[in-house]
Amino acid sequence: MISYDHFVLDNGLKVYVHKDTSTPIAAVNICYNVGSRDETEDKTGFAHLFEHLMFGGSRNIPSYDTPLQKVGGENNAFTSPDITNYYITLPAVNLETAFWLESDRMMALSFDPQVLEVQQKVVIEEFKQRYLNQPYGDVWLKLRPLAYKNHPYRWATIGKEIAHIEDAKLDDVRDFFYKHYLPNNATMVVAGNVSTEQVKQLCKKWFEPIPAGKLTTRNLPQEVRQTEARFLETEAKVPLNALYKTWHTPARHAQDFNAVDLLSDVFGRSKSSRLYTKLVKEKPLFNTINAYVTASLDPGLFVVQGNLNQGVSLEEGEAAVNEVLADLLSNPIQEEELTKVKNQAESTLVFSEMELLNRAMNLAFAANAGNVEYANQESDKIQAVTTDAVAKQATTILRPENCSTMYYRSVN
Repeated sequence: MISYDHFVLDNGLKVYVHKDTSTPIAAVNICYNVGSRDETEDKTGFAHLFEHLMFGGSRNIPSYDTPLQKVGGENNAFTSPDITNYYITLPAVNLETAFWLESDRMMALSFDPQVLEVQQKVVIEEFKQRYLNQPYGDVWLKLRPLAYKNHPYRWATIGKEIAHIEDAKLDDVRDFFYKHYLPNNATMVVAGNVSTEQVKQLCKKWFEPIPAGKLTTRNLPQEVRQTEARFLETEAKVPLNALYKTWHTPARHAQDFNAVDLLSDVFGRSKSSRLYTKLVKEKPLFNTINAYVTASLDPGLFVVQGNLNQGVSLEEGEAAVNEVLADLLSNPIQEEELTKVKNQAESTLVFSEMELLNRAMNLAFAANAGNVEYANQESDKIQAVTTDAVAKQATTILRPENCSTMYYRSVN
């Protein structure tokens, strides 16, 4: 259970305080309610580009990292389809430095053409290095538009193509900033050896003067129900043939999500999962294989991915996966098998919350999703899942017509 106090500033910034006097550290996490799903189809990759630009200096602080390092702090950020998240950890005695830095770039980002040019080059290099020149790096550039036809999840967070980053103009950057980087579009969590009153005073000093902006109503095109199987084959100079299969699932906080999540664990989370046992240990067709869910705020994907052993065809590999899938549908999981994956999920949750920053993030993500108590309900939701619920979701989701399959063929 993550304890917290909560207040909202006059400008709409939601603030949560999690007190932990056992540590000399403080964590400051700011989650902006904007991700790649908020981009337009002809200007993708902007949320991620902005994550980089936010480290390029603000109007009053040309170097973000230098003052933070001087007080023993560290920082980083990440972008997802749903959010953009910034975090700082530093000695609690130097907490105000984090407020100074984060408030200044929320209020007065540097719209310097040189900064934009530098960060465009950095992002383009990342696009090439991680997505185009790395084995299997372009998987999600191909798999997302196969699985999604309407929703903005159909492009990766990095963007659809390099040209969208190259063509970004300073006016585009300004528009994106003043549309999304607003106090009333953010959730801030301060955790560690701090007091609520201390955080309130620092918020009033550093964040409350920042004016609220006009929020636009998010009205995303919704994905229609998939009614026929989809298939894509691609090839590249990669070490092994690889198989990818996806099925549409409920959203992260939907009623049935945890049953789907545990279903994916049974199917392919660990070396004792059905896929690994059948297709790596007993019948070594695959080198590696696993299953997971994307856990996105809008309806996501149940994913199976695996690299086949040398000499095993993709057709043979897919037939074997389908055989394990058919067995799962005809022989639903038993209580013992469900208890095992529940224990795995529970232990992952407990161990993650040993770290202060993870607790801060969990509160921020839950509050951003609409209910901060989601952060404290996860354990109960896991334990409440029944074998009948998992069997029902297996039948509902793992239908052939709900499936998109991609063959990633290895060529010399």
